[in-house]
Amino acid sequence: MRAVGVIPARYASTRFPGKPLHPILGKPMIQWVVERALRVRGLESVLVATDDERIMEAVASFGGVAVMTPRSCSSGSDRVWHAVRDTSFDVILNIQGDEPALKPEGLEAVLGLMASHAELGLATLVSPLRSEEEYRNPNVVKAALGEGGRCLYFSRSPVPYLRARGLEDAPVYKHVGVYAYRKEILEAFTSWPPSGLESAECLEQLRALEHGVDVSAVVVDWPCCGVDEPADVAAAEAALAAEAGSGLAGGGARRGGDR
Repeated sequence: MRAVGVIPARYASTRFPGKPLHPILGKPMIQWVVERALRVRGLESVLVATDDERIMEAVASFGGVAVMTPRSCSSGSDRVWHAVRDTSFDVILNIQGDEPALKPEGLEAVLGLMASHAELGLATLVSPLRSEEEYRNPNVVKAALGEGGRCLYFSRSPVPYLRARGLEDAPVYKHVGVYAYRKEILEAFTSWPPSGLESAECLEQLRALEHGVDVSAVVVDWPCCGVDEPADVAAAEAALAAEAGSGLAGGGARRGGDR
């Protein structure tokens, strides 16, 4: 199985313009993500898919590999597809560009799931949810799982409804926005128009479920350090600073693309 990691990075974020280039402990955020992705075993290459020359230049400055994609791309998945459509990779790992403290072992787990289940079209990550605040928060996407981690539904609403159980002993998970696609599934996915449930919840992964794609999730312990807006930077820096003493926040060597 040949796998590539792609990090979609858009400059014109509504809530946080220029977010990929925002400094995190002295380095642009996109550099943290690239360096940690390069430590993922099983990836032949790591690419940044962007629509902005400033991001291209920043990635080149620290030895990364970036691909220019159209500004007309309507989602991260569309941007990822533009970056890999002319390559010969079997599996494409879509990595969020605003997770500077991402855990390489979590990405390795989702790649392992794809490697061991040849029939699986799409895999993702979830993490146990134990906070009542997160459970009620529509910005925290919940995932309902069946046997073997099969994804039944994703929602911004509190699911499952806890009629007689508490969070401490219920199967409640929050979705981690990392996806591993078979190349043919990603191609099909980006050709389908937005679906009804997707439009209602503003969650593009529902498009895959509505089209009958088998989606499974790996349960991992994932840090809550995604940077959605400027106020989130401090938490990400604190998480990375806490790792610095153990040497876990270091960089990685460059890997080229299959271009």
